[in-house]
Amino acid sequence: MKDVCEEALKFKNKYKYTIAWRVSKHAEVVKKHLNPDEEVLYVFCAQKNDRVFDIFTSCVVALTNRRIIIGQKRVLFGYFMTSITPDLFNDLEVRKGLIYGRIYIDTVKEVVKFSNIQPSALNNIETAISSYMMEEKKKYCQTVG
Repeated sequence: MKDVCEEALKFKNKYKYTIAWRVSKHAEVVKKHLNPDEEVLYVFCAQKNDRVFDIFTSCVVALTNRRIIIGQKRVLFGYFMTSITPDLFNDLEVRKGLIYGRIYIDTVKEVVKFSNIQPSALNNIETAISSYMMEEKKKYCQTVG
């Protein structure tokens, strides 16, 4: 099984211009909420917002064989964890800007926004999420239908 922290740091080292702080702390939140049968498939880090100048909402996003987990460790105490299961996933949008890119994951309840991502990372993130979600949606539709 891939280690969340190690994979997040690999992503950060590969895409150095992605703005993310305290990556290992955020990865620990994700790791804490992994179920015993979950396997980490892909990990990236970003800012969980839609504002270019808000650089203090870093998070780690892990794509597992069951769901997408978003972990954010608060500075003093506590953390935030968001889970997106395939049945709640609607759409994925990628926006490439001049300096940074953004990813929007549309779910049944809300649109989860990630910003300040190095543009060269956008294709990898989109491919990982889209291909996984399409396969899981097929499985979900077969079991429900």
